[in-house]
Amino acid sequence: MTYLLGIDIGTSGTKALLLDAEGRLAARATAEYPLHTPRPLWSEQDPEDWWTAVGVTIREILDRSGIAAKDIAGVGLSGQMHGAVFLGEGDRALRPAILWNDQRTQKECDWITETIGRQRVVELTLNSVLTGFTAGKIVWVRDHEPEVFARVRRVLLPKDYIRLRLTGEYATDVSDASGTALFDVARRRWSDEMLDGCGIPAAWMPPAFESPEITGRISATAAAATGLPIGIPVVGGGGDQAAGAVGNGIVEEGIVSSTVGTSGVVFAFADRPVLDPEVRLHTFCHAVPGAWHVMGVMLSAGGSLQWYRDTFCAEEKSQANARGIDPYEVMTAAAAEAPAGSEGLLFLPYLTGERTPHPDPYARGVFFGITRRSSKAHFTRSVLEGVAYGLRDTLEIMRELRLPMREVRLSGGGARSELWRSILTDVANIPHKTLAVDEGPALGAALLAGVGTGRYPDVPEACRAVVRVTGSTEVCSVNRVAYDRFYGIYRSLYPALRESFAEVGRIMA
Repeated sequence: MTYLLGIDIGTSGTKALLLDAEGRLAARATAEYPLHTPRPLWSEQDPEDWWTAVGVTIREILDRSGIAAKDIAGVGLSGQMHGAVFLGEGDRALRPAILWNDQRTQKECDWITETIGRQRVVELTLNSVLTGFTAGKIVWVRDHEPEVFARVRRVLLPKDYIRLRLTGEYATDVSDASGTALFDVARRRWSDEMLDGCGIPAAWMPPAFESPEITGRISATAAAATGLPIGIPVVGGGGDQAAGAVGNGIVEEGIVSSTVGTSGVVFAFADRPVLDPEVRLHTFCHAVPGAWHVMGVMLSAGGSLQWYRDTFCAEEKSQANARGIDPYEVMTAAAAEAPAGSEGLLFLPYLTGERTPHPDPYARGVFFGITRRSSKAHFTRSVLEGVAYGLRDTLEIMRELRLPMREVRLSGGGARSELWRSILTDVANIPHKTLAVDEGPALGAALLAGVGTGRYPDVPEACRAVVRVTGSTEVCSVNRVAYDRFYGIYRSLYPALRESFAEVGRIMA
């Protein structure tokens, strides 16, 4: 029996999994690593931590499963998008990687937009230049760390740095490249005009492949570090959202995914490059060759609940430890006692700025509507509801664009909570489906490896063979009415606070 290996370089850790010949999960492992915030709005990681985690997870999978490494037929890669790994001579990282949720580059993004022209940027990339994207990070290093910039020879995205360590090859895929603000998304190639306008040498950027294409093979050095055999093919893979969409079966029109991980993403398939006239949504190449996707991204979805847990829920952590359960179970059990709408206590989940529908690096988190009746249960529930309102923002834009939407598939940590599933469903006013295997990007990466190595004829067939809907959460009409009322208030808060957010940003600069 042969197996497929999927590896996802996430923000909080790396996940690896094996699929058997029937598409069943044979083994999985996760290794965590730190995220560094050396200054407000900054977010960085050491690429060496990713590589260490890849070796740990692969060896753990092989040890736990007892599967012979020689039976692995192919490797697929996925990872956090937009990050910039700056490599010098000998492919050594010159500084920590600057991540997707880093917000330091607003001035650089403004400069790129003004230099090239806002309309021309959208024509070339189908997106605005946002602080999360890679282009601004490169220009920031040019302007603030010229000694580093002078030594740069390559710039890679996170998963592509791991590809380099595995195969010795420079490569990316079209879905991940779409999030750099340097890629011609409609034509699925690097944009010479964007690169020239930003002063970035084209030679720094790796060749871009379709996601199932083979881009290299495991080298002798990587084999020694991971336990994988020399010569196993490694396919292009995908950015975490595109690969996760493959893992969720979002490979045809009408099926939408809602993913609640560290970030929150609503993702819709498109058979053509659809553009939101107001550029509130992102249009990127899909991991399905010849297809695109439209998505909205909120930066702190599950990250908001994690922050709330770590900041305010020491007691719940202690209880969970004593009972041998996850602290989130204790938290959500209490939150379930609060009514829908949390009696008017609203939470804005802008802890690291925001992207959709408010591309604002200075936006901040807010609790609004606190009264003497506001208990901890109300606060916890309001965090869950605030994330759901943020995801609804994207769904509403997709409805404006008349994107087909007959089914929403829910994945990520939020999918594991019955209460959060219900809140997400009622706020969105559309049933949410759950899947038999919720492994997101790592699963999608493995399926892409299956297409590239010939197990499946194409990506849709791979999804039909493996991805199965197993559950559905239906809309509660009573709760839906309550959420509709509070959602209008939620939407009014950001415009009222926008200038105050900016002023705080100026004070803290």
